[in-house]
Amino acid sequence: MITQQNIINHELLGLDAQILESTNKAVVGLLGKVIDETKSMLLLDTKRGTKMVSKQHNKWKFTLGDQDFTVDGALISKRPEDRIKVKA
Repeated sequence: MITQQNIINHELLGLDAQILESTNKAVVGLLGKVIDETKSMLLLDTKRGTKMVSKQHNKWKFTLGDQDFTVDGALISKRPEDRIKVKA
């Protein structure tokens, strides 16, 4: 089960994501579904097409069902396979 404490150790693909805060003001509020992930980027499917956004320097809100999880991008800035291996 995904919780606020262990979300950084779970798969992010398929989750709805929104940028709450960023050093790049142009991406604040960007909303989309996570369709791919690299070490430093999330690929989002948005209403305006596919967008690649840096994980780091952003505060993210991920939504799963009716639950929202807030995550500092620095905590998820790892290769997905390395991030999900770590025990919460």
